[in-house]
Amino acid sequence: MHVILEKLNLGPKIYSITVDVPFIAKKAQAGQFVMVKLHEKGERVPLTISDYDRDKGTITIVFQDVGKTSGLLASMNTGDRITDILGPQGNPTEIALFGTVIVVGGGIGVAPVYPLAQALREKGNYVISALGYRSKEHVFWEDKLRSVSDEVYLATNDGSYGKKGFVTDALKEILDAGKHIDRVFAIGPTIMMKGIVDVAKRKNIPVVVSLNSLMVCGMGMCGACRVTIAGKVRFTCMDGPDFDGAGVDFEELMQRLDTYKHEESH
Repeated sequence: MHVILEKLNLGPKIYSITVDVPFIAKKAQAGQFVMVKLHEKGERVPLTISDYDRDKGTITIVFQDVGKTSGLLASMNTGDRITDILGPQGNPTEIALFGTVIVVGGGIGVAPVYPLAQALREKGNYVISALGYRSKEHVFWEDKLRSVSDEVYLATNDGSYGKKGFVTDALKEILDAGKHIDRVFAIGPTIMMKGIVDVAKRKNIPVVVSLNSLMVCGMGMCGACRVTIAGKVRFTCMDGPDFDGAGVDFEELMQRLDTYKHEESH
């Protein structure tokens, strides 16, 4: 059983929880996730680690209330206990001195961009953060990202904060300015990541994407999280979640993500 030490409401149905899990906090790295089961009969859901504190033994998770389990998690409060948290799962993001990098976060994907930007900057990279939100009321962690970035570009769909448009438009603006970019990292909705790959491809810039495929076991046994990368089947939980964006079959991934839309809405 793991105690929720802090719960914050970051925006419309957007929450963060900080949980006491020393054994995970000790090993967690940017790009990894945990499998969470709220109670004995609950389903297992993958949630990305958005921050961690090794000294305090805590991890922070940011999530959106969109379904049964996330809704139940949103109803929990400080002091409540989560039955099982398994992790850290997945392979950490490759962190090296690349030069000038752009980290792109869309919606809830902004949260896991934070430890990524922090790790890249600590390695000596010049970090540019491009953040995309639906509207001003959905903006969260802007200050945290500014604290670990050399430049920040912010866009909202409706133009209520930052520049009007999508985060792909922010990336185009950065690239069109002529600055040399060595690598792009993207975390967010699948359609957004596909757009980022398409934009960066025009400048021959490699893009690392963190895929959010359907996942059940999180340990490579069920096969639910399979994706096609460069024509070969890979498991997001064991081979990812990071992949070379140029090799991802995004059309197949988006079709698979829609498989249970009817059941999810029900």
